Amino acid sequence: MVAAFDADRDRLATFIDRFPLAKPASSFKELLDDPTLQLIASAAIPSERSAIGNHVMQAGKDYFTDKSPFTTLEQLQETRQVQQATGRRYFVYYAERVHNEAAWHAGELIKAGAVGDVLQVLNIAPHRLSATSRPGWFFDKSCYGGILTDIGSHQVEQFLTYAGCKEADINHALVRQNADFPGLEDFGEMSLTGDNGASFYSRVDWYTPDGMPVWGDGRAFILGTSGSLELRKYVDLTRQVPASKIFLTDQQKVEEIDCLGKVGFPFFGQLILDCLNGTELAMNQEHIFKAAELSMRAQRLADDHG
Repeated sequence: MVAAFDADRDRLATFIDRFPLAKPASSFKELLDDPTLQLIASAAIPSERSAIGNHVMQAGKDYFTDKSPFTTLEQLQETRQVQQATGRRYFVYYAERVHNEAAWHAGELIKAGAVGDVLQVLNIAPHRLSATSRPGWFFDKSCYGGILTDIGSHQVEQFLTYAGCKEADINHALVRQNADFPGLEDFGEMSLTGDNGASFYSRVDWYTPDGMPVWGDGRAFILGTSGSLELRKYVDLTRQVPASKIFLTDQQKVEEIDCLGKVGFPFFGQLILDCLNGTELAMNQEHIFKAAELSMRAQRLADDHG
């Protein structure tokens, strides 16, 4: 990291204190015009991320954004066009897979044939609300796009990866508004069927109770034709905190695989190589866009059904 910009100068100063190798830039344009920069990362308000990425790619650089990368299908369409025209990369931080050791290793096991062909992926993704620490935009749906668009995008990305799907139909989608914050959706669920017949269900919510020792007890259950995986991504309740575990059942055994501190996070090294070499090791571009598209289509279905 060599440079950083934020319109909020106090926030920028705090960031530079934490990452002293980064020099403060006087403007976003300064970053765009710097010929030495190859990748620009952003964790802006979700509704602003697409436009920022378009400017970055048009300046001849790759872009890495937090999820959700878009809040509307129209933004996605525009960014697809910019990406295709520039040939640059629009990376997305789908952290619940790429920055979790159990979730990453599950993908490796599936690729190695540990459970056969994947028939179903079931994801449960609770989150802690922590309302008093959230910025104002967090409670404005026009800024974050809805709960399925937002934290649902993580879940769809995992389904596409584990099941090996390139497309999916949306069977069902539902969201619920929070009673205290009308602009916040605090519960959502969706069901998809992949183009290879694999099934997917996910529940996302902001209902992690205060007694939970981590921000959310994220789980995934993956059923294959010759075995199954259960992922306990962040906690193994009453036994270990933090935790990152896989429980593998196949035709010969039941195995508990402790991934914490053992698998690492290969995604980030792959992303750097992709920027340097123009490869698609970390995640291919169509997969990135498709995960966002399907989550937003599910959101639109839920919105239409009210």
